[in-house]
Amino acid sequence: MVREFKLPDVGEGVAEGEIVRWLVSEGDEVTEDQPVAEVETDKAVVEVPSPVNGSVKEIRADEGEVVPVGTVIITFAVEGEDGEETTGSADTEEPTASQEQVGEEPADIGDGESDEVETPAGRTFAPPNVRRLARELGVDIASVSGSGPGGRITERDVREAAEGGDETDAEGPKRLDEGLKSATRKAGEDESGGEPASGTADLEAADRERTLAAPATRRLAEEEGIDLNRVPASEERDGEAFVTPEAVREYAEAQRAAQVADAEAVAAEEPSEREEREERVPYRGIRRTIGRQMANSKFTAPHVTHHDTAEVEGLVGTRADLRARAEERGVRLTYVPFVMKALVAALREFPEMNAALDEEAEEIVVKRYYNVGIAVATDAGLMVPVVRNVDEKGILQLASEVNELAQKARERSITREEMQGGTFTITNFGAIGGEYATPIINHPEVAILGLGELAERPVVEDGSVEAAHTLPLSLSIDHRVIDGADAAAFANRVIEYLENPTLLLLE
Repeated sequence: MVREFKLPDVGEGVAEGEIVRWLVSEGDEVTEDQPVAEVETDKAVVEVPSPVNGSVKEIRADEGEVVPVGTVIITFAVEGEDGEETTGSADTEEPTASQEQVGEEPADIGDGESDEVETPAGRTFAPPNVRRLARELGVDIASVSGSGPGGRITERDVREAAEGGDETDAEGPKRLDEGLKSATRKAGEDESGGEPASGTADLEAADRERTLAAPATRRLAEEEGIDLNRVPASEERDGEAFVTPEAVREYAEAQRAAQVADAEAVAAEEPSEREEREERVPYRGIRRTIGRQMANSKFTAPHVTHHDTAEVEGLVGTRADLRARAEERGVRLTYVPFVMKALVAALREFPEMNAALDEEAEEIVVKRYYNVGIAVATDAGLMVPVVRNVDEKGILQLASEVNELAQKARERSITREEMQGGTFTITNFGAIGGEYATPIINHPEVAILGLGELAERPVVEDGSVEAAHTLPLSLSIDHRVIDGADAAAFANRVIEYLENPTLLLLE
């Protein structure tokens, strides 16, 4: 029996996923729960398991293809039932343990109303932010036509619907001459100075508000997909433009010729030349999630960044003393665990820095636990693993956990749970180079600490300039919750601990 397998909801209410990589080929034997594909959503990359024992009969989606949830992506020949022609669907069978977690209908993360609406295909595909936007704009998402992959509804679709954009679609098919003028311009020419395509030099489109024509001429224009007000008129009646059937036919023929010429011009362009000048990379998956999170934070929280510098000769010496002992225990010791301990010591004194703003409840939620996120650069963009309960752990344990989580993030094997629950974030751009930046807060947290490059720099000691190790700090705060003076006081306390690391022994 051939068993179809549909792409399940591999996240919390995702509408689609990209097939990153197939882990099996047609003809391969598989066992139940064996991963057969890697799928990337806007949240993470997850493995999709086989629901049955059998062999792979057909792979129906290409690597790199974005597939709506519910689409058949692979079929299996069920073990021991070869030759039977009955076709079943994997989602009608009892789910495996892993499928029970990922195969349910998308969760409603909105206001409790169902997100599922009927379409000719049986479902409406739209990410949660689009559904939220539709509710905010008062748009019935069931009435919106999706222009995204697989009919997915985009933010633009919703905004156009809110502005009456769908009315244009309701008027009928796109007219032959809509937008043609710009499409046939040569690159670099402005709209008025472009040389018209061959055959259209004397048929520049008119732009009238009223045109006289016989009923038969109007029917002809409609059949040809021509806007009668754009047809050049050679006659006038009662002082207004009058269009004849011949003029409509001539104009329609000229538009078709212009479209053909435009298509030929695009096709004639050397592919290699286009590829050298620019490259288009799909903006989706984790990259898109990062972008949305950054935009949400930047345009929600008014950021203010406080810059300061710690002189850290003592910290450099302490780390050097402990580094060999750490290596004996198989731990690579960086400066980050020291910063984490100094940070938490300061957070105890400034609890408003370890908080979040609950805008709906109009409350500041002060966290009495210390889960520190560490921004890690990966091939897919910044990820933020979270080290939990930092206040309860020693330097070496923190170093070990940071190294492990960072490696998992770079390998993209980190789980969503390991990136959730943070109360404060550190970003170490100094590991790449540079001194100061404006870190974007990991919303809904209210502050983030950026570390510049720890290096020797000139400092003034007793009136003379000397070389000393310094660590630039950039502290961004949500100015709705934290005042600038408090940010400066907090930074001073962090600096005090970094410049005198033995104080951390008291914590």
